[in-house]
Amino acid sequence: MSKVYLVASGKGGTGKTMFSVNLGASYAQKGYRVVVVDMDMGLRNLDLYLGLENNVVFDVYDVVTGVCPIRQALIRDRRIDGLYMIGSSPERDKGDLTPLHIQVLCEKLKEQFDYIIIDSPSGIDDGLVLASAGADAAIIVTTPEYAALRDADAVDRELVRLGVKKRYLVLNKLIAEMMNSGYIPRLRVISSIMRAKLIGIIQFDMNINISTNLGQPIVLKKGTYIQQNFENICDRLIEEEGR
Repeated sequence: MSKVYLVASGKGGTGKTMFSVNLGASYAQKGYRVVVVDMDMGLRNLDLYLGLENNVVFDVYDVVTGVCPIRQALIRDRRIDGLYMIGSSPERDKGDLTPLHIQVLCEKLKEQFDYIIIDSPSGIDDGLVLASAGADAAIIVTTPEYAALRDADAVDRELVRLGVKKRYLVLNKLIAEMMNSGYIPRLRVISSIMRAKLIGIIQFDMNINISTNLGQPIVLKKGTYIQQNFENICDRLIEEEGR
């Protein structure tokens, strides 16, 4: 059964889009058909992170407003079988879009794909309301800082209000030495702040920054601990789906 995951964050800079790209690539490497949809219509970056910025002709706005069919907006990543994206345009006014538009889009995408990953805008404004409309579950990406955790908790509460019952937490940019020294919140403190279930941890690594600048998902490099982090997250999500 197809699944729609909303990837959200309380503030910019947590690695939300990086996570969306690499989660989608990880699922595709497991043999699933995956599409990652850029719903951050104000600050699109998904195409850059995949290195597909020159391939975007039609975007998600064109699809939901009937300018083009879904197949014309789908961009295939030829490095990974089964991975596609739909880009976004920062120049469009999304004011005439409704949650129903996005819900219908997700239902149509479910007919073609095993996983639909929605890269939502940061924060709790109308963009989150739109992006979450077709979501079966949400993954909140945050960093181990009190300000980021407070914002992530605000997003979690808003998702509850919007009716997204399953919500997971991913802790990104973790520096173990800082946590062990008490300079950043420990896992038990984070778990006491957040109600969403912790599904994975991604350690800070400069190679992630390099990969996003090059437009290459870091999970393309097999055998690294980061690639294993993402594979573990996929496996845990698949296990959660069976419950």
